[in-house]
Amino acid sequence: MRIVQFKNADNTTQVGLVDGDHLRVVTDMQSTYALTQKAFETGKSLVELVEDRAGTEKIAYEPLIANNQILLPLTHPDPYRCWITGTGLTHLGSAASRNKMHQKLASSDPDELTDSMKMFQMGLEGGKMNNGEPGVQPEWFYKGNGLCVVPSGKPLVSPSFALDGGEEPELAGLYLIDPDGKPFRAGFAIGNEFSDHKMEKINYLYLAHSKLRQSAYGPEMLISELPDHLQGRSAIKRGNAVIWEKEFLTGNANMSHNIENLEHHHFKYELFRQPGDVHVHYFGTAVASFADGIVVQDGDRFEISIPEFGKPLVNPLKQL
Repeated sequence: MRIVQFKNADNTTQVGLVDGDHLRVVTDMQSTYALTQKAFETGKSLVELVEDRAGTEKIAYEPLIANNQILLPLTHPDPYRCWITGTGLTHLGSAASRNKMHQKLASSDPDELTDSMKMFQMGLEGGKMNNGEPGVQPEWFYKGNGLCVVPSGKPLVSPSFALDGGEEPELAGLYLIDPDGKPFRAGFAIGNEFSDHKMEKINYLYLAHSKLRQSAYGPEMLISELPDHLQGRSAIKRGNAVIWEKEFLTGNANMSHNIENLEHHHFKYELFRQPGDVHVHYFGTAVASFADGIVVQDGDRFEISIPEFGKPLVNPLKQL
């Protein structure tokens, strides 16, 4: 089951259940944030609430996409109470790319592990949470708050001081902290954890700077169970031409850390368990065009799709 937030011509907002080429309007719900609060009040799951409230009124989906009326699938009414964070080195492909980027010297011993590969190996050996017992903690980074995220259809802006602006196709977990201070996973979405890889390549200690960029997630939020194996596609289009395209694997079956372990190590901090706050947490990428030598240009379009998540996440690049 997948849901979206969208705005009407009068700028009011609604929640819709994806039903083929249409959205079934979820009655008396202006936002997925309010829907989640209703789950806390009633004790019902989001799936149950949507099943109860999705009426017969249908709205054509494609015109909403064409007019940029599809919003982020979960937001906080106060953007300063939305945390955007993530973790890396959770997928094999990303580890190989990061290792190349972080080689300290071209003449160094190829058998000598970089810090990136050491972190990845730690995850391979102990990154799974089993029976409530946490695994090793992953890498972690901060991206910003609700002011730095954009929905599908809107540009990802690369600031004037940036050296690059490249896509990172991945899953994002969407959460709300309940009144008792416990994290509640509302669902998952496709994410583009947009980053400055050239800056990161200078020195891995620049990772924090490279992550302070906009990002995107959506357009749909999967509120039913996440499959363990997911196969997606990431592409960059320049005009009508596809200049780069690659398939990627994600989901627990394709990760060194399982999602449960990543969630534990993010929410173990009391700072991240403040009732009412929203969290968007990126789970790491498996591929990136930068690793294949692609240099993006102003106006290029990032398109990321995973069939189980419905419509693709599409964002043009705007370089300042």
